[in-house]
Amino acid sequence: MIMKGKIIKYGDNINTDVIIPARHCITLDYNELASHCMEDLDASFIHKVQNGDVIVAGENFGCGSSREMAPIAIKASGISCVIAKSFARIFFRNAINIGLCVIECNKVVRDAKEGDEIEVQFDEGKIIINNKNYGFKKSDGIISSIIKSGGLMNFSKEKMIDNK
Repeated sequence: MIMKGKIIKYGDNINTDVIIPARHCITLDYNELASHCMEDLDASFIHKVQNGDVIVAGENFGCGSSREMAPIAIKASGISCVIAKSFARIFFRNAINIGLCVIECNKVVRDAKEGDEIEVQFDEGKIIINNKNYGFKKSDGIISSIIKSGGLMNFSKEKMIDNK
């Protein structure tokens, strides 16, 4: 799985309330959620994000409430991957459950700049920014399989079909 796009960069402690404000969590329409993604933190986000782009952020990304709509809004906006120094545990799990690629890589966070071109080679554990290579610890088999399937529900359906 290879993801390519531009970097959209944020700092530490980006909480779920700014990823998708609670006032917009009254719908299950993913496109509607995406249209409000990051609006309280970065009003320009929805206008600059393109399919395949990658969020790079600091420590404790996704802290705050446990709303699953936060990674849904990010993924629905076109973001292919979030790379951070660390993630709030519940956000990390929710992201995997909906098939959003999440990677911890301190060196990328340190070196990446807003607008840089990025390529994430998920299966190889490799990230390329401006012709510089970075490695990251690849996810174990089950997490990788869930993300590649597009989330836990798709993964479960595939397993049920395989076991028939």
